[in-house]
Parts: sequence; C-alpha cells; structure tokens
Amino acid sequence: MPVKSKVQQRLMGSDFELIVVADNEAASRQRLYEGVAEIQRIEQLLTAFNDTSQTALLNKQAGTQPVTVDAEVYALISRCIRLSALTQGAFDITAGALKALYNFRQGSFTMPDAATLSQTLKRVGYRHIALQPGNRVFLQRKGMRIGFGAVGKGYAADRVKALWTAAGITSGVINASGDLCAWGRQPDGTPWKVGIADPDHADRVLFWLPVENAAVATSGNYEQYFERNGVRYSHNIDPVSGQPVPYIKSVTVVSPSAELSDALATAVTVMGKDAGLYLVAQLPQVHCLIIDGQNRVFQSKHINIHAKA
Repeated sequence: MPVKSKVQQRLMGSDFELIVVADNEAASRQRLYEGVAEIQRIEQLLTAFNDTSQTALLNKQAGTQPVTVDAEVYALISRCIRLSALTQGAFDITAGALKALYNFRQGSFTMPDAATLSQTLKRVGYRHIALQPGNRVFLQRKGMRIGFGAVGKGYAADRVKALWTAAGITSGVINASGDLCAWGRQPDGTPWKVGIADPDHADRVLFWLPVENAAVATSGNYEQYFERNGVRYSHNIDPVSGQPVPYIKSVTVVSPSAELSDALATAVTVMGKDAGLYLVAQLPQVHCLIIDGQNRVFQSKHINIHAKA
C-alpha cells in the first residue's frame, strides 16, 4: 500500500507542509528532501531580503541599467506582466514601493500624505518593466522595486509538483500556509481538502473545499488590516490608486496552477466582488469564493464547496 509522508518547515517566510504519497518510506523521504531543497533554491533566487538575489540586483539597478537574470526568473517576470495586463494592473509585482508607505502591524495607522503617495506612484507600474533579449530585465524608473510576495510561494509549489511528477509521484500536496497545490488522492482514496477560514476567527473553518489536481490560494485581511469609520482596510494595496483595499475580507481562488491562484487571489481582492467575479468567469478552470466586509459569501459558478464545518 502507498505510504503517505510529510515534512513541515519554515520556508519563504511561511509555514510549508509537504506531503508525498509514494511506494515506500525511503522514496517518500527522498522526494520530501528534494522538495524542500527546491523551495530553498527558489527562495534564494527571489527573496528581497538577500543582497545577492536576482530580485535585489534588479531593484538596485532600477533606472540605471538592465540586469541579466536566469531564464526562469525572466519567464516568471514575463508571466507576471501578462497577469498585470489581464487584471488591468490589480496584480503588479512593482507595488512594493507602495506597501512601504503603510504599517499594518502597529496599533496606530496613518495614511501617507497626497504628495508622498503621488511621488511613490510614479515608481510603480508593470509597464515600466522592460524585457530585453538575452534574459535582460530593466526597471526603467529609479526607485522602482519588484517583489514576488504575491506569486512566489505559488511558483515554488508548482515547481515542486513538477519535480515530483517527473519522478513518478502520482499523489501529493505542497501547502504554504493554506495556499496549496494537490494532485491525486490520499492513500485511502479520499480527495485532499483545504479549509477556508472564517475571516473573523482564523482558527475556524467555514467551508471545506475538496482539491484534486488543482491549486488553491487565499488572500485575506484577517491578519494585517486596520479599521476606520467602520470599514476594514486590507493590507493589499491597489497598485493603481495606491490605497489599501476596503470591503473584501477574504478571496479564495482555485485554478490549475498555484502561481496563477496566488496572483489571482490578490488581483480579485483589489478588483472587488463584481469585477473579480466577472474576470474569473472568463478564465477556463478558474473558480473563486469571496467573503465581503459584511461576511456575505459570493462564489463563481461550478466551484465545489462542501458543507460548513
């Protein structure tokens, strides 16, 4: 009978859980080791907290000169630009400069003044990323910053899945604090499932979502937010306006790719319920569930949610 093995480790700033179903214990341990090593490799490639990472080098040379990056980083940036265009800028890897204006972890919160916000917005925008031949990337404005916080964990999960499936693994899960990809089934034949948290009580599950050969990502404001005049504002920033996003507490996206789910969860949060659901309806094999500021639940067609917990 297949053996299910797992490992839990802090990676990319999140609690990762890797689960693999293999023929024997030794094969499972080998796959888990390879999976952790792959995530660590991607973290070193993309992190903004290491001066030698490709992200850091790109940011350092912003407005000065292009930087030659690895082919996979060039391809990832290219996909991010296409996602930005698809979402009309709601998803944008250059939004880091805006996030630096806000502090959601302190008891007191202040909005930046209009002049500061206006100046910062000049350094934001996916259209200012120039992709050049030879895997060269140029951030065209000084002070620009890119970051892969809204897509990096999903990319890492997809890479581990690719690594494992190439090795013949027909069932597994890569879970980054609730953002996960899963394929196959558990050894007892039941599907993998992910819980969608209550935004007001993060340790309580509202719904169970069975996952079979799909990826799920949730963007929620229940950990970092502030409230003003009865409105809760998310830590997600609208890259176009530069303002924190109100009214949406949680967005869960299901798609074939963890990278895509990760990015779209952020985009739908920024776009809001109506525009977000409209976008998802146009995308094949993509589904979402939205919980708004009044705890009302909205979902796209064909999403398969099981009974409340």
